[in-house]
Amino acid sequence: MKPVKIIVHHSATADSGTVSWGAIRRYHTETLGWPDIGYHAGVEFVRSGNELYYETLMGRMWNVSGAHTRGQNHDSLGLCFVGNFDEHRPPEAQLVAGGKIIALWMKIFGISIKEIYTHNFFNNAKTCPGNQFDINVLKSYIF
Repeated sequence: MKPVKIIVHHSATADSGTVSWGAIRRYHTETLGWPDIGYHAGVEFVRSGNELYYETLMGRMWNVSGAHTRGQNHDSLGLCFVGNFDEHRPPEAQLVAGGKIIALWMKIFGISIKEIYTHNFFNNAKTCPGNQFDINVLKSYIF
């Protein structure tokens, strides 16, 4: 697979402050029966001892088609921001962390910033990545 675009999602679940990326992976593999988590990466709030920060967590390998956006998985990378952004805006630190992985993907695969989309761009029946997620704000953190 040669990705030519990046599609941004939210988990539509509360970010508990502990790593729930594993719970998303288990849901995708055990409940849905997929071979792996549908996204290529996720950005989640992590507590490690006294440290609190946003971590980018690995999903599917980047050379493997995802399972995140019907009709688009063959040539896109899926990035999931853990949280429900219909209820609140994503924190700045989470957007900064997401911007870093997007910048890396853009550099590795030669993807233009014009090729970064929200999930609802391809499925307007969904709000994903949430009504309060501003893709232009995310793009301002890509450097």
